[in-house]
Amino acid sequence: MSTLKSNALVCLPNGRLMDLTRPSVMGILNVTPDSFFEGSRYLAAPQQIVDAAGKMLEEGASILDIGGYSTRPHAADVSIEEETERILNAIEPIAKQYPNAVISIDTFRSAVAEAAVKAGASIINDIAGGNLDSLMFGTVAELAVPYILMHSRGNPSTMSRLNDYHDPTVDVLSELQIKVNSLRESGVKDIIIDPGFGFAKDPRQGFEMLKNLPAFQILGLPMMVGVSRKSMIWKTLGITASAALNGTTALNMVALMNGANILRVHDVIEAMQTIRLYEEIYGSSAGSNVSD
Repeated sequence: MSTLKSNALVCLPNGRLMDLTRPSVMGILNVTPDSFFEGSRYLAAPQQIVDAAGKMLEEGASILDIGGYSTRPHAADVSIEEETERILNAIEPIAKQYPNAVISIDTFRSAVAEAAVKAGASIINDIAGGNLDSLMFGTVAELAVPYILMHSRGNPSTMSRLNDYHDPTVDVLSELQIKVNSLRESGVKDIIIDPGFGFAKDPRQGFEMLKNLPAFQILGLPMMVGVSRKSMIWKTLGITASAALNGTTALNMVALMNGANILRVHDVIEAMQTIRLYEEIYGSSAGSNVSD
């Protein structure tokens, strides 16, 4: 068990700072028709997307994660043009209605990431860790925004077959360290790591990594954990993703106890309640996560 937090101050555009010493919640807004959890899909009119974003912010989300390409296993391919159109349809009205909202773009494509940041996004969340776009690291450096480096292997069609590890924790940590070095060499300053639960890992490997999360603090970087309603929960319990909220809450508490700085979730209120109870046990840092 670990309650230690890594160096957790990241610089957002316009000179704003985000202090992740106090755990934060990232709310998931997928503008896709085929994300694995139906409740996270928001293919709707811009005002409906804005309303969904406003609800998450009101519930306590510090970050909104906008995705226009489903990365569930065997998801259908989407063109760069369509992905860009989807995310701009969400980011532009959200940024207009909530100019202080911290928006993250969930994409593995540098061109989509660039368009999103120009439209108002402040963070790039790359589920491929640069593996699927050789221009990503350079683009992040040019845009000078925080980058969420997630561990994965292959692509959505092949990743489920690429989970052969000698030791999941050691191997994932080693592969992340190589990417962190490459990002530093490219000029990227603010990096958040994500072990990548469900991406090229089976449930058993996911639980082993969750137990060993304190090992990732050796990188000295903030850490995001995304286990919300994933198959490691519902396959283990013999239920569906729609019934996996209770399991998600249980694992989110474990993630917090083992050093997570950000919880990426579909259900903001429940995650905020988990953080509230965690802080009752281990203490909290007062004040807002974001400052000018």
